[in-house]
Amino acid sequence: MAPRLPARCWRQLSLVERSATHTTTTTTASPLLLASRTTPTFSASSPSTLFPSLLPQITKRGVKYGWSTLPKRSRPTRFNQVTQGLPAPTSGPAAALKRREKTTPLRTGVLAVKKGMTVFMGRTGARIPCTVLQLDRVQVVANKTRAKNGYWAVQVGLGERRAENVGAPQLGYYEAKGIPPKQTLAEFKVRNQDGLLPVGVQLFPDWFHVGQVVDVRGITRGMGFAGGMKRHGFAGQEASHGNSLNHRTIGSVGGSQGSGSRVLPGKKMPGRMGAQQHTVQNLPILMVDNELGIVVVKGAVAGHKGAVVKVQDAVKKAPPPEEFVEATKQLLNERFPDAEEKLQAARKLHLELKEARRQGLIDSLIKNGLTEKADGNVAAEASA
Repeated sequence: MAPRLPARCWRQLSLVERSATHTTTTTTASPLLLASRTTPTFSASSPSTLFPSLLPQITKRGVKYGWSTLPKRSRPTRFNQVTQGLPAPTSGPAAALKRREKTTPLRTGVLAVKKGMTVFMGRTGARIPCTVLQLDRVQVVANKTRAKNGYWAVQVGLGERRAENVGAPQLGYYEAKGIPPKQTLAEFKVRNQDGLLPVGVQLFPDWFHVGQVVDVRGITRGMGFAGGMKRHGFAGQEASHGNSLNHRTIGSVGGSQGSGSRVLPGKKMPGRMGAQQHTVQNLPILMVDNELGIVVVKGAVAGHKGAVVKVQDAVKKAPPPEEFVEATKQLLNERFPDAEEKLQAARKLHLELKEARRQGLIDSLIKNGLTEKADGNVAAEASA
């Protein structure tokens, strides 16, 4: 037996029929009057002309056609909601870079060695704790571009390593850039291509200025396996009143019924403490000295003495003034005017040495020494 239509549907049909009778010149019997005596029959040929209000308002029902079952939002534009319940298509790499544009620094950072802590005396006699960071032959090693790598970044190297302690692939990598092997390599993401620097230039402490706010990222000191009281600051249990040999234990870690007879993920428990990356944000710079190669920042920095840390412009504060940024770039160009020419010469020499190794002539080159000719053909000189 076919289901009966509710009364509200019949009232809607009567309104549709009344509007149709006023527009047409021919008079027809109302289906409501016939419905009391006979079963209503509907024409399958043109349902849209007979019952237009019962059909959906859109052509097709689906998410890609703008239809959604989510409830209406009070603020449709929140969380990139272009339409009510339909999120904006922001899943591509370009959209990801656009979302992180505000929190990506304009300039690259530097690598520094934590030398220790000292104090500065303020004008009022206040004792200001600070950390001394030393820049040891910090050079730009490579640039990462959006077209080739998917993002903008500058690769920076710190210090130097002996060639016999570096693998052959890494030696070739540095040889192609005309840079000695570095002790530590790190990448600093920048907002766009304006933050890229010529390969081979050296960054000095005057890359920052006094009063600037920076973020310092380092690896915390490893404490080994620690209990809950030391690792998470738990209060422990009672010293007496029936407590025996459980004074520093963490106690219960999960219920039997409420949590599903399990330990919830992320529960604070004993384990290895420290040796994790930690960022201290918004540290003011108190001193910059090119002769000593140091940058002094206010406050403490994660890591032990001699640890390598990353120093970059603060992401939660305003960037350095445009005048200062342009002045630092111009100063780099004045200090290293032929950086691009040296890079091209190093690449050409690297290809020639690579060909000499392939031909087995590198031993004679090392024995006789490398003497550059005008044409730069090292392999021909070795074969001669």
